[in-house]
Amino acid sequence: MDSASIVILSALVIGLVYGSVGLLSGFCLMSGMRGWLAEGDGRLVRTYALAIGVAVAATQLLAASGLVDIGKSIYLQSLFSAPVMFFGGLLFGYGMVLSNGCGSRALVLLGRGNLRSFVVVVVLAISAQMTLKGLIAPPRIAMVAASQTTTTANSVPALLAAAGLSATAARMLAASIISAALIIFAFAHPAFRRSPGQMAAGVVVGLLVAAGWFATGYLGADDFNPTPVTSLTFIAPIADALQYVMLSTGSTLNFGIVTVFGVFAGSLVTALATGRFHLEGYQSPRHMLRSGGGAALMGAGGVMALGCSIGQGLTGFSTLALASLIAFAGILIGTAAGLRGALRVRPLATA
Repeated sequence: MDSASIVILSALVIGLVYGSVGLLSGFCLMSGMRGWLAEGDGRLVRTYALAIGVAVAATQLLAASGLVDIGKSIYLQSLFSAPVMFFGGLLFGYGMVLSNGCGSRALVLLGRGNLRSFVVVVVLAISAQMTLKGLIAPPRIAMVAASQTTTTANSVPALLAAAGLSATAARMLAASIISAALIIFAFAHPAFRRSPGQMAAGVVVGLLVAAGWFATGYLGADDFNPTPVTSLTFIAPIADALQYVMLSTGSTLNFGIVTVFGVFAGSLVTALATGRFHLEGYQSPRHMLRSGGGAALMGAGGVMALGCSIGQGLTGFSTLALASLIAFAGILIGTAAGLRGALRVRPLATA
């Protein structure tokens, strides 16, 4: 089997596992923050924090051992626009609240029979393509060109190395402190410690991020036909997957597209096997408008931020890239604004 086929098979397995775990555990940043900020239940947000901690530790270990060159990913760029990435994160986070979940969560819920998620996935894909290559692309490119800056220290380890540490020591120190802080935060919550399913979900999702890096950066390494080094992310892959479904002739499968299909399939199989599958739809036109509007914000914002709550919040964060931290900060603030305060998204009258 050639390297490209191995990467495709790996993407399918990673997607299947993510879809199953996501359905069984309810893994979702928006749900976690809603439970934490509005309902006083911090278990899901601790699951997310544990996933980040595990992803950081495993990814940085792969990088330190030389197995994967994460410097080839889109996250560790020396040239990026911090304002556009932050603004994109804000849009994505607020849109996530409007749609009641991110793109990956929509794929998981679609596998369970949630037809609202079908609208979210399709609108998100169209909005993302418009921002990548369509009507919204020229203003996005102009904003990036006007605000981008170049930095030699594009990650937390690079900042420590600039202070005098060796590259390996800087990487290990940064990874150890950040991953330990996140893992301690997760396990400091008594209710989380009594939730073995949530603990397992956090560990598995974090390891899936590292598995994606390993699949594309090591198994997919080929001097003649290299695979782009990446891992779990869903904005551009959902857009590409929709385009592949429509125009597959002349197109080729890649890691992201197959991951999207795998997440849906994993959720669907798990829902059928556990009796969780049931059809759901919108309860009012206003509900559909809000959900579709949120999906549009997620598609556009995710492209500007170069990722979503998974693509930047987990995969980008695992590289400790400064650009990813900026984008993720925007996602968190946008989500918090949608959940609390003057801009809070209020429940619909017809619930």
